[in-house]
Amino acid sequence: MTKRYVPGKCRKSVHRGRRRGQGKKVWILGVTAVILLFAVIAAGSALQAGFNDRRSAEGIPVTLVQTDHKDNNNSDPGIDDKGDNNSDPGIKDKGNNKSDPGIEDKGDNKSDSGIKEQGRQSAGSDVPWYLTLVNRQNPIPKDYKPKLVKVPGGEYVDERIYDSLMCMLEDAKAENWYQMPRVVSGWRTADTQQKLYDDKIAEYEKEGYSAGEARKLAEQWVAVPGYSEHQLGFAVDINGVSYDVYSWLMENSYKYGFIFRYPGDKTEITGVAEEVWHYRYVGVEAAAEMYEKGLCLEEYIRKGTGGGTYGN
Repeated sequence: MTKRYVPGKCRKSVHRGRRRGQGKKVWILGVTAVILLFAVIAAGSALQAGFNDRRSAEGIPVTLVQTDHKDNNNSDPGIDDKGDNNSDPGIKDKGNNKSDPGIEDKGDNKSDSGIKEQGRQSAGSDVPWYLTLVNRQNPIPKDYKPKLVKVPGGEYVDERIYDSLMCMLEDAKAENWYQMPRVVSGWRTADTQQKLYDDKIAEYEKEGYSAGEARKLAEQWVAVPGYSEHQLGFAVDINGVSYDVYSWLMENSYKYGFIFRYPGDKTEITGVAEEVWHYRYVGVEAAAEMYEKGLCLEEYIRKGTGGGTYGN
């Protein structure tokens, strides 16, 4: 019959006598350490009290309030300029001097990723900014002006989606040969969108399609200027080394608040052909529901929450 081994049982009986002598020494050292600790705490409290009394006597508040220090020399008031010498003042450029550019660790809770869902898109609207619908029927809101931040590779996105986007791309590295996927297209100006649109039409015309046919085909791939999500700054086109990264994004992007915006089986609703590279930020809660129920953004907004509706 095999005996069960009890860790430390034999060692305890052999060294019992030796431990008694050592125990006294440990006890004395412990008491001494406690006495010294109390002495240090008492001295620190006395110094802090004296310091606070001195500050009060000089009229300086004892309680300090943290403030954000921002560059006051912005050419565009109200837009933060983090001083990275961008050619376009007022656009944040995060992480240019890091070993892994653009990655900021804002906490371990990646389902939230430090994103604050602040405010509404426009005054008098019930639509949260992250659910703003832009498609063929819904143009960019009038006078819309995003606050932008540069991401690795040189593209720009709305600063409110930056942390979630970077967390998602960092976590996608395992499916991309351990290289972080790149944002190859983020926020676009109206001029950039117009050029892409015109170039796509010209491409189809060169293939022999009529002007009307070319325009119709082009709009399946490139949005009409003023009707593109890219002009919001919430949408990104992602480039991966391996196609596996797109499978990973389809299955995991909702955890970071992003949706696979244009699935092939929703083309009749979205009006856009399948784009495995195009992801749009809608917030974690909305993204999770869309993923679980197989909804596209148009369906989710039409359905609304709590029986309401978010748009047309």
